[in-house]
This record gives sequence, structure tokens and C-alpha cells, in this order.
Amino acid sequence: MQFAGACPVRPLSPRSVIPWLGACLVLLLALLVISPGIGSQLTAVGWRQAWKVRLGLPLDIASLRGDPLADADGDGDVSPLELSQYRAIIRSIGFDQRFARSLLALVVGVTLALCGGTFQVLFRNALATPYTLGIAGGASLGAVIAIRVGFTQTWMGVSPVMACAFAGGLGVVAAVLVMARGPRPLTSNELLLSGVTLGMFCAAMMMAVQTISNERQTFRMIQWMLGSLNTITNAKAITLLPFVLPCWVVLILSGRALNQYRLGDELAASRGVPVVRVQVICVLVATLGTAAVAANCGPIGFVGLVVPHVVTLMVGPDCRVMLPAAAILGGAFTIACDWASQLAMPAAGALMGRELGAALLPIGTVTAMIGVPVFLVMLRTGRFRI
Repeated sequence: MQFAGACPVRPLSPRSVIPWLGACLVLLLALLVISPGIGSQLTAVGWRQAWKVRLGLPLDIASLRGDPLADADGDGDVSPLELSQYRAIIRSIGFDQRFARSLLALVVGVTLALCGGTFQVLFRNALATPYTLGIAGGASLGAVIAIRVGFTQTWMGVSPVMACAFAGGLGVVAAVLVMARGPRPLTSNELLLSGVTLGMFCAAMMMAVQTISNERQTFRMIQWMLGSLNTITNAKAITLLPFVLPCWVVLILSGRALNQYRLGDELAASRGVPVVRVQVICVLVATLGTAAVAANCGPIGFVGLVVPHVVTLMVGPDCRVMLPAAAILGGAFTIACDWASQLAMPAAGALMGRELGAALLPIGTVTAMIGVPVFLVMLRTGRFRI
């Protein structure tokens, strides 16, 4: 089996595809259902209890006796006031924090997996990722500059770091596309090299900015560049969805055209595919979605690289199936990695018999720790070839 970006498209029967899609969807729904019960807080909030509170179902008062959240005064009885306060606490912890965080992880994972799979097809390159054109470097440079300058004014819930990161990511891709429209059009490999080169330039500029920053600013810069889902607000979700929803719809609906594009520009054009239009539209919407994710959560790696290849092994290279499946599995993978980032430190502290503090592992670290072994095993076992 080859990489997603290099496989010939073979028709697959619905009988062979539906079980995989169904399994991925069931996995994703299961993760969302139990997400109110998973978090870094030591407070014991079960997912069943959280959903009862959310749906307004009656609670078993007898089981709440002795629960410090419900029986605040410790008298062995749960008064109506204490029950009301208990419901408010459960809603806050289970849904305002944990479920909202899982939804954000879902949005991030879906976007990165879709954009990664699309770029691998567009550039016909197995190693293409959502950040191939330099989006991560540009977004990181914009965020680093905003942190160093000390911008604090927010607008409609959008922080200056997010705005500068978004502008930086789009700016680098715009520079790459301007180069591509020069007197001599760039090939796919030259376009990729342009993005990598600009990314290296942004990395050098980031190191220069860090050199003239104080310790507190440097820590914030490093923390942002590792990728994180720690800051969860309704404004963040509201500002993210308008950018990623059109990205999802356009890329999934482009599956048929991308199948023809795999065969080569000339053959695709002979079959009625507007090659240039497909390239431009897919690159623009994928760039917009990736830049929005990077601006909100920082660069989160390996989701857009590994997930499309894993999905290709399951359902085949047909983009009409591969892209939706990658979106589902990418969301599930990111949710699971976010849980691991929250539970790693408490679990390590329990094993060592001491408190390790409330620090969380950056989700970008966890995705790399899981993605690298998976990627290397797939390479070593020869399940696909570059």
C-alpha cells in the first residue's frame, strides 16, 4: 500500500468501507459521551452523573450522601440548596470545561486531518502536512511578536496573539502563492520547498525575538508553540467555527475532483476537471482552516500527517471516502491525545507517590509522542511506500 498522496484510486465496495466508517464514528461518539467524566481535576465527576444533570434527569439522593460536592456541610443529608449547587458544579466541570475542551479538540482534529489529506493529494507528496506551506512558522512568528510587544487589547473576544498568529500564517502562504504565480510557474516540489524555506526563515526570526525577550515572555512563547487546548472560551469556539466549517464542506465535496487530480493534470483536465480552480480553491480553504486552528491552539503536529495515511490503509485512497473518514478519526485521535495530556501528570504523580503539580502536557507533545512511533512502525512494516 502506498501513501495517500501516491495511491492509484481503486473503487471500493460499500460493504468494505461502511464497517470502517461506522467504527470510526462510533468511537468518536463514545469519546464525546464520556468526555464530561475525563479531566485533570481531582474532583470525581462521573460522565453518567454529568449527563443526568445536563438532561435534567432526577438524581439518586441516597448515592450523593457523603459526596463532598453534594454534601458540603458534611451532615450526611443533601438539602435542596446543596443539590442545586451540586448541579451547578457538575455543569461547570463536566460541560463548561471538559466537554467544551473535547469539542475544541474535535474541531482541531477534523480540520488538521482534512487539510493534511488534501495537501498530500494536491502536492502528490507523502510528507505533506497542513503546515507544509509555512503556516506554522508564520503563525508562530506572529504570536511571538505579539507576546514580545505586549499587545493586550482584545476585540470581540479575539486576543492580539490569536490575531497576529492568524495574520502571520496567512502572510507566509500568501508569499508562497505570489512566488508560484511568477513568470515561471513553480512545480509542486518547488512550492513545497518555498514553504519549507519560509518556515525556516520564520524560525530564525522567532529565535531572534526570543533573544531580546525576558524570561516570562520566553516561557509564554514556548508554551504557545507547543500547542495547547488549555484556554477554552465560548468566544474561541465562535471565532473558530466560521473559518473551519466552510473548509470542511469544500474539501469533502472536492473528493471526486481530487480523485481525478491524482491521475495527473493533463488527464484530469481531459476528464473535465478545472485543475487550476481545484488547486486554488483547495489550497485557499485548507490554508484558512489551518491558520485558524494554529492561531487558536498553536501548531499541533502529526495529526495531519499520520491520520490520512492510517485511514488510507483502512478504507483506501478514494478521496470521497478517505477525507470524511480522516476527519472522523482525526477528531477522535485529537480528543484522545488531549485526555492523555491532561491525565499524564496526575497518573505519573500517583505512580511516584507524590504530587507533581497542576501542569498539563501540551497536546502537541502528546500527538508527536504517539504519532512518531505509529509513523515509524508503518514505515518499517512496509504498509506503504514513498
